[in-house]
Amino acid sequence: MATAAAKPKATKVAKTSEAAPARVSVGQAVEVLLPLLLLALLITLCIQLLVPFVGLLIWTTILAVCFYPVHLRLQKRGLSNRMSAILIGVSLSAFILVPTTIAAVSAASSVPELVSTIQSGDRQVSAPPDRLQSLPLVGEKAHALWTQASNDLPAFVNEYRPQLAAFTKWLIAQAGGLFMTILLIVAAIVFAAIMLAYADACRSFFVSLLAKITGSRANGQHYMEVIGATIRSVANGVIGVAFVQALLVGIGLFVAGVPGAGILSILAMALGVVQVPVILITLPAIVWAFSAKTMTVAIIFTIWSVIAGLSDAVLKPLMIGHGLEVPMPVILLGVIGGVMAYGLVGLFIGAVLLAVGYVLFVEWLNPPTKTKADMGVKVS
Repeated sequence: MATAAAKPKATKVAKTSEAAPARVSVGQAVEVLLPLLLLALLITLCIQLLVPFVGLLIWTTILAVCFYPVHLRLQKRGLSNRMSAILIGVSLSAFILVPTTIAAVSAASSVPELVSTIQSGDRQVSAPPDRLQSLPLVGEKAHALWTQASNDLPAFVNEYRPQLAAFTKWLIAQAGGLFMTILLIVAAIVFAAIMLAYADACRSFFVSLLAKITGSRANGQHYMEVIGATIRSVANGVIGVAFVQALLVGIGLFVAGVPGAGILSILAMALGVVQVPVILITLPAIVWAFSAKTMTVAIIFTIWSVIAGLSDAVLKPLMIGHGLEVPMPVILLGVIGGVMAYGLVGLFIGAVLLAVGYVLFVEWLNPPTKTKADMGVKVS
């Protein structure tokens, strides 16, 4: 009886010992954690090395994605992969960088003389032109300051010395920044041409990366197409439309003889990119036209300015969201929010993030229905 009673106790002790959690030794914990820590350190160091080049890599990718359809068309016409990429890179340099470089060098070369004039105050300044006074918004104040400087430059320098010192520092910083910007543009175009030369390998890499994140190659291919189409849509529908609108506005300003037409055209382009109505430019110009021109010229200029200002309302629906599963308002919200958050490159970052988020949200709301074949049920 005693032996029989002892057996259940022995069985309970054995079960208790089996249920107790196994202890992990220090050596086993080190073997598990050390590779993870080394991997985290490697990722951190890689990110630290790439951080200074993030902006350059983003612009390189944007340029490569925007000109990828052109690259394919050139290949269909008989050009090799490498020659097509070289032709695109050289063309971008010729049509964008050469005029920009000439203008930047010309502006930068005049900075030292201007700084010397401001600091010394011993040179004569010519009288301002009368047409400066008719410039909208800032004409009268600029004319008065210029007149004061031309009459007595030393007194003008003494009176506005703090403002001139700050302006001088800003001017020198802008000249240096302008040179760096040109170098970055050149580097972005060079790297974009290289990326186009290896377009198939780059595309396969990004598709594989997205497939790893989304869980399947079909999903990765889908989101790759969404990202590429969104970038091209923003390039054509935001920057392209802003350029066309600024061109129309500029034609009206130059023909009407509005003072500062070139600067106002550039401002119209900038406002169009950040989705601000160009009426902020055209309305003062219209007021000036009615005060300085004949009634007929003023009315024609007003009609042209209204047409130019409303041109984006016609062009944007045609260019933005065309062929995309993302509506135009979503793209525009991403553009505006991206510019506010990340600056100029936010045009593309904001639109891409919001487009991908919208597609994910729609797929979550309307999940694909599984067929009987997908669930492994035989269909008779």
